[in-house]
Amino acid sequence: MRLWSGESLSMFGAQISIVAVPLLAVNTLDATPFEMGVVNAAQFLPFLLFTLLAGVWVDQQRRRPLMIGANLGRAVVYSLIPLAIALGMLGIWGLAVLIFLAATMTVVFDLAYQSYLPSLVGTEHLVEANGKLEGSRSVATASGPGIAGLLVGLVSAPVTILVNAVTYLVAAVTAMRIRTPEEAPAPAGSQGSIPARIATGLRLVGRNPYLRAIAGEASTYNLFNQALWAALILYLTHELDFSPLTVGIVLAMSGVGAFLGSLVAGWCGRRFGLGRALLVAMLLGCASPLIIPAAPDSAYAVPVVALALLLNGAGVVICNIQVISLRQTAVSGEVLGRANAGYRFLVTGAAALGSLLGGTLGELFGLRATLVIGGLGTIAALGFFVGSPIPGLKDLSEITAAGAESGAKKAVGDEDPVV
Repeated sequence: MRLWSGESLSMFGAQISIVAVPLLAVNTLDATPFEMGVVNAAQFLPFLLFTLLAGVWVDQQRRRPLMIGANLGRAVVYSLIPLAIALGMLGIWGLAVLIFLAATMTVVFDLAYQSYLPSLVGTEHLVEANGKLEGSRSVATASGPGIAGLLVGLVSAPVTILVNAVTYLVAAVTAMRIRTPEEAPAPAGSQGSIPARIATGLRLVGRNPYLRAIAGEASTYNLFNQALWAALILYLTHELDFSPLTVGIVLAMSGVGAFLGSLVAGWCGRRFGLGRALLVAMLLGCASPLIIPAAPDSAYAVPVVALALLLNGAGVVICNIQVISLRQTAVSGEVLGRANAGYRFLVTGAAALGSLLGGTLGELFGLRATLVIGGLGTIAALGFFVGSPIPGLKDLSEITAAGAESGAKKAVGDEDPVV
């Protein structure tokens, strides 16, 4: 409950910044399409640069202190943005640097958080716990952008960003109050060299057919979806003349869809089977972004864009709830940090490249063309999933059973504990 409450609040604050930071770049710092791509890439680039090494480090540490330190660090960094604006010291590149620093701490937090949750609630409660946390995320996604648009209009973007800093501070305090003992990690000396441990994390993703399929799908989706998002705020404000409040309300529809998806994710898995539910959810999430550039340049633009984001949010969150639990089940706990690191390196690193791609495409071909390319690319991501064994899964127990059988056949000395 303490983890859930603190993270729910920080998720809300993060959703506020997702709207407030781009509006700050566009309205206060007059960012170009390429500069918007740079700012957007700054929040993903640390996953490309540091994730693999951080995964090794996380496996050597207790995870809760890392989560607390990361939240405190993010609170400080987000506090510096309004301070620098007030002093007249912040330009677009300075903003990108601060976002990069905050994202670096997010790398540590995410790896520690996803590795910590199974030890806190147990494997038998993972789907329930992830469902509650994703439900909170979807509520935050539904309400945060609209409130952010309203706050930006009332008190300015810098002050709105300060709200996020406060939420990270509160999340750190609630994590400090968790009393559940956390088992000490294995000694680093027994796990091989750092390059060997990094290589283990990548092998875990490459050799496991489940992780390989979802990593390939998610990487491709993130590459093109972030290319689309690099142009989206500029497109809504400059091409469709959306006000900050309208932008916030429209983006909030993604959260509404996510909230609705979180309510039915567990039921879908039980009713149709894990694999079929994932297939339909991925199809919905990957195809809906293509609706956005089809929005007419008229009063109908608002409902069309809102519908696209609603469907996208629902599909993505149904998929995420099942996929996170699948990943946590498919790898043994002692190397879960490295497995998550290898996965996040591929998946979120692709998002950084996608942001730069979107900024470049926006400069060369225009905003709407960038949205079309991004939408087509997200549909192509489905190819990795369709050819994998995941569509045939009924539930997570089949992954555990398959792992137990294959684990018994492993040669002595094979250090890859893939389930």
